Amino acid sequence: MSDRPTRRILTALAAVLILALTACAGLPTSGPVRIGQAAGDAGGDLPFAYVPDGPTEGMTPQQVVEGFIAAGSGPRGDWQTAQQFLSDDFREVWKPSASVTVYGPGDRAVTAVSDDEIVVTVVPEATVDETGAYVVSDSAGRTELTYRLEQQSDGEWRIVQAPDGIVLDRTRFQSVFRPYSLTYFDPTWSYLVPDQRWFPFETAATRITEALVEGTPSPWLASAVRSAFTENAGLAQRSVPLQQGVAQVALRSSARSLDQRTLDLMQTQLESSLATAGVMDVEMLVDGQELAASPVGVRDTRIDARTLVASEGRFGFLSGDEITPIPGLSDAVVSTDPQAVEVSADRTTAAVRTTGGEIARVTATGTVAVIDQRPGVIAPSIDPSGYIYVVPEDDPDALIAYAPDGTAYELTGAWAGATRISALRVSRDGTRIAAIVRDGTQPAVWIASIIRGDDGEPAALSGERTPLAVLGGDGVGLAWLDSVTTAVLFVGDGDWYVREQSVGGPGSVIRAREGTTSVAGGNQSGSVRLRDDEGNLFVQRGSTWQQVTDGIDVLAVQQGTPE
Repeated sequence: MSDRPTRRILTALAAVLILALTACAGLPTSGPVRIGQAAGDAGGDLPFAYVPDGPTEGMTPQQVVEGFIAAGSGPRGDWQTAQQFLSDDFREVWKPSASVTVYGPGDRAVTAVSDDEIVVTVVPEATVDETGAYVVSDSAGRTELTYRLEQQSDGEWRIVQAPDGIVLDRTRFQSVFRPYSLTYFDPTWSYLVPDQRWFPFETAATRITEALVEGTPSPWLASAVRSAFTENAGLAQRSVPLQQGVAQVALRSSARSLDQRTLDLMQTQLESSLATAGVMDVEMLVDGQELAASPVGVRDTRIDARTLVASEGRFGFLSGDEITPIPGLSDAVVSTDPQAVEVSADRTTAAVRTTGGEIARVTATGTVAVIDQRPGVIAPSIDPSGYIYVVPEDDPDALIAYAPDGTAYELTGAWAGATRISALRVSRDGTRIAAIVRDGTQPAVWIASIIRGDDGEPAALSGERTPLAVLGGDGVGLAWLDSVTTAVLFVGDGDWYVREQSVGGPGSVIRAREGTTSVAGGNQSGSVRLRDDEGNLFVQRGSTWQQVTDGIDVLAVQQGTPE
């Protein structure tokens, strides 16, 4: 890479600065788990690491189990501290990386059934599997974990039977584990698509690389994305060392036979994936020699920072009190008397729901084509290829994608088990679709991938139901904030809320303005825009809302920016 020497100099300077800062950053604490400084391989930000205590002489069976649970916060050496609470034989079979059970602080009870059997009861909020995939729990049921112990020859109690995996409360989980995005390509090799995973930060570079090179995308996403890595590009060694912030990825000798395009695509995936762990550069090595490769160009999914609105017969980007129209498209959108609008990335097409409830395709040439007149259809969404997705509120299974030429593609079985759908939105890379649905009596946010045919047409949604969050009220609106984060507007017990929800991670909720009717996103977490039923426009400022203007008839959604 032509700029690699400069980048390495900057990396080295950054490493020196980090060492200088962290040398005085110790944080003393008391209790069974101590806080120490991380010495991980992830580079970049060095958060504090839990350093749990091992067993002490004379511990009761319950104290052994409680110490073992607490030691789940120390992943160093493959949870070597936790393994000290196990018998020698059981250490050989216990698999700490098999899963993580995440529960809320205080949602744990420990019961001594007998001298040699302890039951730990938790209310899971989520689980993380061995691949790092985070799955939210969609029920409030309790989980019982049974631990059996035996007294060893030295008189000390040790665990001889326990579930694989570790158990952590939410606070420690989010301190020990971090979210990282494995990046894949969309079917056209134009966009990077994130697949968020959770790994201990101390081993992040190794875990990310292993999951990307040797693993597969999450099952719900796998059919919608592509990877440049094949068996010929497997890892020669599992560990990924960092040299002054540069990750060294050792590949098998067969990688030498790969063509330059494939190597460049691999370099792109590695660099973008490891960047989420603070790694500034990547070398792909075969037998110690670097493979020449450069990242390829990809399409950006960022949107215009200006808010897109309709107001008093005008449609365009809001700047102060002025509205800048989109040439050709704005007048055509206004002519439909719009109620909801989403504009394509190239700004040549808009998907519109009119005040009369019809769905129209509007183009920059001034054409307006009504494509769906079914009763009760919700606000439509448009993907990068110009397909417009429409579904009736009371019939989630009746999702149709309309091609630019008007061809209708029925995506039956789209939301299996859902009885109602109040919002849906396609991701800006066109690979995923999020929706607010009602499963029986419970509103929830679900995610699915869009499976496409040979010509790029939507053929189906991934069949596996993948919940992102359970909502505390009825869904109102949905928007993407960036490639991994959605903003969900809902009403519960007469109050309005916005839930910021990542795809493959926990969410957070803040109060929204009373009477909010629509939501739009920006380019990052915390960039939510809201419109209320009086036409007032608000932007997010931390956990509060600042009014920008009034007289807004429609808060529109952008799907990107022109190339």
